[in-house]
Amino acid sequence: MSSTERVPESASTLSSLTSPAVRGGVRVWLHVEAAAALAVTLVLYSRTGSSWGTFGALFLAPDLALLGYLFGARAGAAAYNAVHSYAGPLGLTAIGLLGPAAVLPYALIWLAHCSLDRAVGYGLKYSTAARFTHLGLRGGQRRPATA
Repeated sequence: MSSTERVPESASTLSSLTSPAVRGGVRVWLHVEAAAALAVTLVLYSRTGSSWGTFGALFLAPDLALLGYLFGARAGAAAYNAVHSYAGPLGLTAIGLLGPAAVLPYALIWLAHCSLDRAVGYGLKYSTAARFTHLGLRGGQRRPATA
């Protein structure tokens, strides 16, 4: 398919026409991959002996990055992506494995959060709006208000 050909419109490709996002089988694999990462992360966390209460209390902490949207879409996307990229929790996991093991449970909580987000379709954000992600459009299509 040349770069000038349009993909036929269908319900499954609608989000890819409104934002640059993966689609089809690749998108499914990204969801499966994230679910597998979540499962492994939960098993590893269970082996740390850390409290599941701590896990629950801190699990949503990365979403505080959404406060960046108070300063506009560009700042919000930058803050969200910085905290929801796998790079941060994997780097902290490496530190926990090579250095002070006390940081490992926190790294795994962070990694579990990022993995769950990706598994259910909350991808990294584009600076246009929070609903445009690399995994597709979140929140569905806007419908005009009816009187």
